[in-house]
Amino acid sequence: MTSQLVSLLTDQALITIVVVIAVVLVVGTTGLVVARRRRAELPPDAAKPAVESAEAAEPKVGDDAEEPRDTPTRTLEDTELPEPAAAVETLEKPESAQGRLVRLRARLARSQGSLGKGLLALLSRDKLDEEAWEDIETTLITADVGVAPTQELVEKLRTRMRVEGVGAAEAREILREELVALVDPSLDRSLKVSRKDGQPAVILMVGVNGTGKTTTVGRLARVLIAEDKHVVLGAADTFRAAAADQLQTWGERVGARTVRGPEGGDPASIAFDAVKQGIEEEADVVLVDTAGRLHTKTGLMDELGKVKRVIEKSAEVDEVLLVIDATTGQNGLTQARVFAEVINVTGLVLTKLDGTAKGGIVIAVQRELGVPVKLVGLGEGPDDLAPFEPEQFVDALLD
Repeated sequence: MTSQLVSLLTDQALITIVVVIAVVLVVGTTGLVVARRRRAELPPDAAKPAVESAEAAEPKVGDDAEEPRDTPTRTLEDTELPEPAAAVETLEKPESAQGRLVRLRARLARSQGSLGKGLLALLSRDKLDEEAWEDIETTLITADVGVAPTQELVEKLRTRMRVEGVGAAEAREILREELVALVDPSLDRSLKVSRKDGQPAVILMVGVNGTGKTTTVGRLARVLIAEDKHVVLGAADTFRAAAADQLQTWGERVGARTVRGPEGGDPASIAFDAVKQGIEEEADVVLVDTAGRLHTKTGLMDELGKVKRVIEKSAEVDEVLLVIDATTGQNGLTQARVFAEVINVTGLVLTKLDGTAKGGIVIAVQRELGVPVKLVGLGEGPDDLAPFEPEQFVDALLD
């Protein structure tokens, strides 16, 4: 019984082994047939190894031999070269001083007229009582005329109005006369921009940060070039990023050379080099731009004096123009006072005078320093800088 069972199990194992071998053979044969069919479906080139395909793509020696070697070559003389592009340097022609004055007067009248209109309205009242005169004082002080000049003006107006017994038309003329006297047309507002003793005039531009010194230097260069002056610019503002680039752009527009140095360099050295260049070129004027500095920083203010002393080793500084932002009001007076203590300021430039009714700063700063306003800026354009004319300024206020 046992032997029969063993024999039965052995027969079943043999059958199983045979079945497995048969399955393996069938699967292998099927895979081979599928692979052959796929290979037959591919294009002939796809069956080649990738290495052989790459080698076939490489150029062989002599592939370019189809071009005849005895083809005549062209020499440089035979070759037609393109014509060089004509270097056309287009320089801007600045506006004349007279045209500037006419345009700026109209702009000043639009922005400053509220002051004159307010005063005229008060003076034209049927009865000028104490309340009316207090309103006049308030109007003048609000316009940054200053307390002392305001009291002086009001006192003169009260006296003349009472003595002369005038009406509205006469009141306007009296106000104009007193304002002109307050602005003081007797001050010398001319700029020293002519050569003397074989050397150029030197103008140093100073002021606090953000007043527009570099722009003012560029605009002043345009004013002078419009008068046929030979101008050299000195980029001594080495602390503000791109200040030298800005000044050089102004100069390139009108054909003025800009002397500059490395960022963070010694401003006195650059100013000296600019003056030296102006002497070599026999320029009429050298305009030196300086870095903006807070009037409260003693070290920076002392450096300003150094710049002036170094320049004076080779030429006299003819003008020191202090640039003041007209919108700063009484704070501008404080700045002006400190600068005047450090360096001998010879003239004032009021920028951003448009867009504000505080034209009285002209009177206040002149009375504070005893220094005339020589230039005013009234806009953002390149020619929005003009000489200050007291009578035209007052007429614009009362227009």
